[in-house]
Amino acid sequence: MHDFSCPSMQTVSRRTMIKVGGMGMLGLSLPQLLQAEATASKLRARAKSVIFLFQWGGPSHVDMFDMKPDAPEDIRGPLKPIASSADGIQVCEQLPETAKIMHKVSLIRTLTHTMKNHNSAGYYALSGHEPPSDDQRLRDSLDLFPAYGSVVDQLTPPATDMPTFVAYPHVISDGSITPGQHASFLGKSHDPLLFTEDPASPDFRLPELSLPSGLAIDRLHRRRELQRLIDKQTRLLESSAEAQGFDAYYDRAIHLLTSDKVRRAFDLSAETPETRDRYGRTTYGQGCLLARRLVEAGVKFVTVYFSNSIGGQSTKEGGWDTHGFNDTRMFPIVKDYHFPITEKTLPTLLNDLDDRGLLDDTLVVWMGEFGRTPKINGNASRDHWPQCYTSLLAGGGVKQGYVYGKSDKHGMYPDEHPVKPEDMAATIYAALGIDPASEIHDRNNRPLAIAGKPVWDVFA
Repeated sequence: MHDFSCPSMQTVSRRTMIKVGGMGMLGLSLPQLLQAEATASKLRARAKSVIFLFQWGGPSHVDMFDMKPDAPEDIRGPLKPIASSADGIQVCEQLPETAKIMHKVSLIRTLTHTMKNHNSAGYYALSGHEPPSDDQRLRDSLDLFPAYGSVVDQLTPPATDMPTFVAYPHVISDGSITPGQHASFLGKSHDPLLFTEDPASPDFRLPELSLPSGLAIDRLHRRRELQRLIDKQTRLLESSAEAQGFDAYYDRAIHLLTSDKVRRAFDLSAETPETRDRYGRTTYGQGCLLARRLVEAGVKFVTVYFSNSIGGQSTKEGGWDTHGFNDTRMFPIVKDYHFPITEKTLPTLLNDLDDRGLLDDTLVVWMGEFGRTPKINGNASRDHWPQCYTSLLAGGGVKQGYVYGKSDKHGMYPDEHPVKPEDMAATIYAALGIDPASEIHDRNNRPLAIAGKPVWDVFA
């Protein structure tokens, strides 16, 4: 494990001494310079890309990756743990394929906050910034913080002709659209390339990346027909008249329309039927396959939403919100729907990235906005529980077969090393080589730190 608590006091190079001579006139001492160099060293980019698999609705940590087999029955539930490929790490018996790849991942078992409503907790998870209140109908606003990918786009401008930030195949909401999905006050030029077409559809294509028949690009420029092609994206996430950067957004869309590399990256038909079957012919499964294609082509941040709704009442669709309403029960739903999709996608994605030599350079983050109550409710289900839950990380320089943090004996609260969402955000930024102490400016030009403190211990 690297120790980043203090700068190295090894022999000072001649180059460093020359720097000190110049910096001294600016009031910087040798220790300060060494500290700056140490910071630059520890913030080297471990990952080139991030795949953020957002599990909307809140999966149960105590039924998946932090099981408590010795707890009372009303906490441990009916599901049993099994051994995994990582020494000392158990997972749910319903996840045997996932168990086989646990030697490739790190678990953070002590994520914690106090937001019990989906929109507030979702915004916190998608931005790394605490919302102003725990509001069931927290509404999108230019006063709220941007998405991770938008910050990445602002601080590390693209070096290729691929978009920096792609998000799909849903715009998530719970009553109102959940904030934290776009660039907010950074302006539309840093919005994700967003689409809501189903990648599992046989005729999947992006209208944003296709010209209408007979429409030449010069005519498109003259008539600004592109505005009609992309106004769906505009309406979905940015209705404010104060939107900034639309000209840059327009120019970027023109570029995407004329880029063969972009179109090839989105062409799932180039994959073999066998590969597509391995990921599962579901919207989420094909979305995970597309994420692999996008990072392979040079996209820096990809967000894949598990579902457009919090769900939890169907074995055919929806997110992880398994309260047990309307005489439904949590455990049949997750066993018949959520777990099989997870089994099909997570191991396949990690193995595919690894086989292609991409996992070392790609950080995969699997997490929801909170966990679920360790104590089973009166509907034989579990409710919202932000006080302690688990995230999974793989690739991008993180340790393999590692657990950070420890929950208490019932999985209710962190026992060791609590991690707040802003620290999770800092860990993601640090993996990309972005200093979490970096600042961006809101619409009133006030400087805002982008994140908290990285969980350095998860990095190898």
